[in-house]
Amino acid sequence: MDENFTNISSNLSSATELIMDFAVTYGLKLIGAILALIVGLWIVGKISQSLRKLMEKREIDPSLRGFLGTFISIMLKILVIISVLSMVGIQMTSFIAMLGAASLAVGLSLQGALQNFAAGIIILILKPFRVGDFIDGQGHMGTVEEIQIFNTTLKTVDNKVIVIPNGALANSAITNFSKKETRRVDWTFGIAYGDSYDKAREILLRLIEADSRIHKDPQPFIALTSLGDSSVNIVVRVWLNAPDYWAVFFEMNEKVYKTFSEEGINIPFPQMDVHLHQSK
Repeated sequence: MDENFTNISSNLSSATELIMDFAVTYGLKLIGAILALIVGLWIVGKISQSLRKLMEKREIDPSLRGFLGTFISIMLKILVIISVLSMVGIQMTSFIAMLGAASLAVGLSLQGALQNFAAGIIILILKPFRVGDFIDGQGHMGTVEEIQIFNTTLKTVDNKVIVIPNGALANSAITNFSKKETRRVDWTFGIAYGDSYDKAREILLRLIEADSRIHKDPQPFIALTSLGDSSVNIVVRVWLNAPDYWAVFFEMNEKVYKTFSEEGINIPFPQMDVHLHQSK
């Protein structure tokens, strides 16, 4: 009995020593790896922050800042994780082989994400739009806030945020309203049959000339475009700086409505004349 107790005590002592050796050997490595991970991620954050400030100072295209900042941050974090794993004692050769196999499997399952990544690079190279441009893409209109690795963020005029995959934008038609410095504004104003077209044209010219935001070259265009069912339709086309588009568009509508009324020009509305014939 005493001999069995002695053997058990010896085995427990050996197991305790083994656990202590393991704790000392790998526990310190694990603690060091955790500290290295925390410090490494903190350094990556500082480097990313400094890189963004440097790109702003060097006046690098805002469209490129967000993309490069996110990409470099991800790459540095991967390097930190690989370094931490090597500190724990994981063989990097086997890990890289496993990572390669996992990357292949993930790549096959995330083809859409990889397509969006490639499309983001294409957008940055070809520059169909930049940060700050007002665009219409995938049925959504808004100002480009950020071009990220996989997505592009738009802010609509009513302050909504829309996230569109880069692949969808790169493979579809995009209307960029900010690409050119000038834009053309088109109106169609209707006057009643019997009212003077020449007088209406003179009023429109007067209102156009009074607005300094409207360019004189190219010259404003005014013409009778059609004889409608209820109105004589006059088309007006002028050129102006792109930022002034909506202000001039709405203000001109208001001025024409008020001036036509003051000058005796009637703006008709759809109506139907019904003639009754009494049968004998």
